[in-house]
Amino acid sequence: MRKRNKPIIAPTSEDAGHSSALVRGLQILRAFTPADASLGNQDLIERTGLPKATISRLTYTLIGLGYLIYDPALGRYRVGPATVSLGYSGLSSSAVIYMAKPLMQALAIDTGVAVAMGMRDGLEMVYVANCRPETPVTLRLNVGSRLPIWQTSMGLAYMAAMEDAARDKIVSKLVEAHPDRKHVMLSAIDRARESYARQGFVTSFGEWYSYINAVGIPFRPTDGSQLVAITCGGIKDLAPVEECLGSFAPRLKDLVAELQGRLTGAIPPFAQPDAGETPSDGFDYRG
Repeated sequence: MRKRNKPIIAPTSEDAGHSSALVRGLQILRAFTPADASLGNQDLIERTGLPKATISRLTYTLIGLGYLIYDPALGRYRVGPATVSLGYSGLSSSAVIYMAKPLMQALAIDTGVAVAMGMRDGLEMVYVANCRPETPVTLRLNVGSRLPIWQTSMGLAYMAAMEDAARDKIVSKLVEAHPDRKHVMLSAIDRARESYARQGFVTSFGEWYSYINAVGIPFRPTDGSQLVAITCGGIKDLAPVEECLGSFAPRLKDLVAELQGRLTGAIPPFAQPDAGETPSDGFDYRG
């Protein structure tokens, strides 16, 4: 995964109701990716677009609150326990993730490719759940991994299900961030919307990386939870186009239908293991 080389797009300090200090502090925390063991001041300046004095003042506060840890020998920061705890609390409290994981793991094992769920964060999608098959060759993306919203089946599926006004705002920000790719982005988004309306899923065949194929479906829980996107795919040898269209997409649609049924109670919940027992499929149902 490539590191960000442009400032994170976030609400500006002039936006009504926004605390500028909070916005900038969160920008610093969002600069860290799963691939980063640590970041220095210059990394944070480049990724957030904030001045050095602001970075110094806010990192001092974040260190004091436990959201960052500073290594004086290296002059670099890493994510602190408070940030990690906050992230895990958010994931473990999600009924959608909790109910989806067993279904996703079963599909990953049956298809031999990865199955993932993501939510939008700015102009990127972030993995909130990821299940891999028991094979030596698979996509090595993890919870917290970030993907471009307009080049991946996950992002395109998400955008296809967004309300028009919200999607238009994202498209405007994408064009602002990548003006030289405007027509390519608009074309990809239009194709995704048409595919979702016609087939109930979207595809990405080599658009992100030339060797990756995947299908994606958006999922909006009826309980009002946040819109997510679920994907199924992998390297082309394991996920050829015909397999994606003929097998992965229909099974992903079945997964979404079953997930909705379990969340609404139309389908009984998963049986819970007795205290001290380990589920036979190896999945931790506690989240």
